[in-house]
Amino acid sequence: MPEQTSKEIRSTVTNEGNIEISIATVEKPTPSENEVLIKVEASPINPSDLGLLISFAADLDSLSVSGSGDDTVAKMKIHEGLMKTMTPRMGQSMKIGNEGGGVIEDAGANAKELIGKTVGVAGGAMYSHYRCVPATRCLVMDDNTTSSEAASSFVNPLTALGFIETMNLENHSAIVHTAAASNLGQMLVKICKDDSVPLVNIVRKSEQVDLLKNLGAKHICNTSEPYFMESLVDALEATGATLGFDATGGGNEGRLVGQILSAMEIAANKITKEYSRYGSDTYKQVYIYGVLDKLPTILNRSFGMQWGLGGWLLTPMIGKFGMEKFQQMRERVVKEIKTTFASHYTQEISFEEMLQPETIKAYAKQATGEKYLVAPHKE
Repeated sequence: MPEQTSKEIRSTVTNEGNIEISIATVEKPTPSENEVLIKVEASPINPSDLGLLISFAADLDSLSVSGSGDDTVAKMKIHEGLMKTMTPRMGQSMKIGNEGGGVIEDAGANAKELIGKTVGVAGGAMYSHYRCVPATRCLVMDDNTTSSEAASSFVNPLTALGFIETMNLENHSAIVHTAAASNLGQMLVKICKDDSVPLVNIVRKSEQVDLLKNLGAKHICNTSEPYFMESLVDALEATGATLGFDATGGGNEGRLVGQILSAMEIAANKITKEYSRYGSDTYKQVYIYGVLDKLPTILNRSFGMQWGLGGWLLTPMIGKFGMEKFQQMRERVVKEIKTTFASHYTQEISFEEMLQPETIKAYAKQATGEKYLVAPHKE
């Protein structure tokens, strides 16, 4: 007899000032005429998932766990000074998981042809046994692609491709990227190499330099080196990069975004023929798309008056790219999911394992090369 229930991960902020992560048992969803029912077999833990799962306000040193199996509950205190910021989600049992991969088990009348297909999907609430989503949200994979391979087919691949499209849209010709040894950063190195786009990679460890060199990266700057700014200026001069994407929000003691803009200005002034008190007339843009560093973003305004700093999110940008371009991006991900857009995982964990204190602390580090994959049906 088919299963009639589904299990999913929930995160709740309680009136006692705690975050509780638990496993909820719910009714198995039924697809409407334009929906599919996915048996979710794999879902990654991305930095964007942690914002809901444990939030920036959690005190990980207070972590404790009670119960076992489906009754497992992880609990952690919210830092007292940050409790007010959590008020909007007080008492709400929130579903988690931006993306995942699985097999379509059932479908509504208008999507029956998809039954049995392996798909990737960014549907939210993907830390679930079963998930109903509109068929149009699914990225249908080739027959030889597994659910684990399809699990990370949206957030990182489409973000990396989105950087290229933003560059084209805004008339830049090269890119600067921070946290460049990340899973996304490695994808971007491969894309830029294949598409002949000059790329400046910023990392913070020597082993990350070696990693990117092995992928074919040409310009790599290490913030931990004393000559970081000099090497960054040289790389910007060589590439002409005037567009940056920053995953940290802080970085290098909060100075990284400002350093990128300053280095762009120095590189621009090297080819400027006339002095201006307002700086070069080269427009420089940096987008913050992540908050890996909780430090403030510090700007020492040494980059003239032709510059911009803003936030970047994929979903709003899709509207600017247009659906035809977005569909081309999706098709490229399917075609290159085992190569350019392949993801590698440190560990595959069950729902119960996901709630263990040491595991939470491990994936909360967001360490380079340590990506966790949730397997909802793993015992």
